Amino acid sequence: MLVTIRTGLLQVALFGSLMLSGCDSLPSMGGSAPEGYPNSNIDFGKVSTEEADEACPQNGHDKLVCLANRLKAGLDPALLARLQRSYSAEEASQWSNFPPAGYPDRIGPTLGDFTVAQQGFVKAMLIEAGGIAANEGFDEIEQILNADDFLVTVSGTGPGFSSSNFHVAFLGVPAASGKWEFYFGGHHLAFANTYMDGKLVGGSPSFRGVEPFGQFEMNGRTNDPLSQERDAFAAMLASLDPAQLALAKLDQTVSDLVVGPQNDAAFPAIRGGLAVGRLTQAQQALVIAAIETYVGDLAPSDAEAVMLRYRSELPQTLIAFSGTKTVDAQNDYVRIDGPSVWIELSMQDAREVEGIHPHSIWRDKTGDYGRQ
Repeated sequence: MLVTIRTGLLQVALFGSLMLSGCDSLPSMGGSAPEGYPNSNIDFGKVSTEEADEACPQNGHDKLVCLANRLKAGLDPALLARLQRSYSAEEASQWSNFPPAGYPDRIGPTLGDFTVAQQGFVKAMLIEAGGIAANEGFDEIEQILNADDFLVTVSGTGPGFSSSNFHVAFLGVPAASGKWEFYFGGHHLAFANTYMDGKLVGGSPSFRGVEPFGQFEMNGRTNDPLSQERDAFAAMLASLDPAQLALAKLDQTVSDLVVGPQNDAAFPAIRGGLAVGRLTQAQQALVIAAIETYVGDLAPSDAEAVMLRYRSELPQTLIAFSGTKTVDAQNDYVRIDGPSVWIELSMQDAREVEGIHPHSIWRDKTGDYGRQ
């Protein structure tokens, strides 16, 4: 892959565009990351989970609780206090797509604060909560962390790039009863699973982005975590005839995510787009396939339950886009807007290398942060 390093701030055109929050370029990324970010390559894919799996041979929520308790048992009091939080909506919303230099307010310690063995327990939790399908769940998370390690090789650690700088937190006490959230996030990533009495009640907000976009080599593997999401949206739009495209096309250019970080309540008051209920069965299947690239970041049994609800709401779901239907140029934007599901993908100018890169988010209008 040919990489061209970019310098200076990204200049964002405002000519009639709807300018929204969440773009990597909005705050200055110059200087160094806040104190406490180790800026080291953990190579998370190679971290062993053997000790964690032996200590916690259960499955599902029982395993998550076991892993969380074993992880906490080995921590010094100061680190434990940063990891184990009380559940609050305010802290649950403290996530971002920015690297640490752009958003220093995330909760919880970073991977770099843990020993290798402790990192194995965090990894085991992500595998159990997110599954192991290719380019989904943990595999997608690993590749996004590899992308940050890649950025260090071309741009340096100034903004706080690197796999060591991703945060972990438990909001509420992991237990068989009660409410708690397992949070993991950093640059271009937010994973937030909320459980109530042993059941998943929210797998969102779930942010995914990556730079560089497309295939790149890092940490001994080929990485390309988000091309399947972009390809699924492009296939969905490619199936529309001219009349359907006209109904799906938004009047304004959307240059970033509408309901991004710190914009939890920004869903448009007036919905726009093409009703999925008016599509053929083959076209509806492409909409479902696009949704599954996001819901598939959950463990299979949890994803199946969420998809059952989203399929039942498909006739009342809308799809919309701005820019081109090929979803391969700056300011190309696609959304799926249902009674519950909300998914957005925005193609943006890359900041550190040549080209474009995606920001995307899955939200649930009734289930974000486990709200029911």
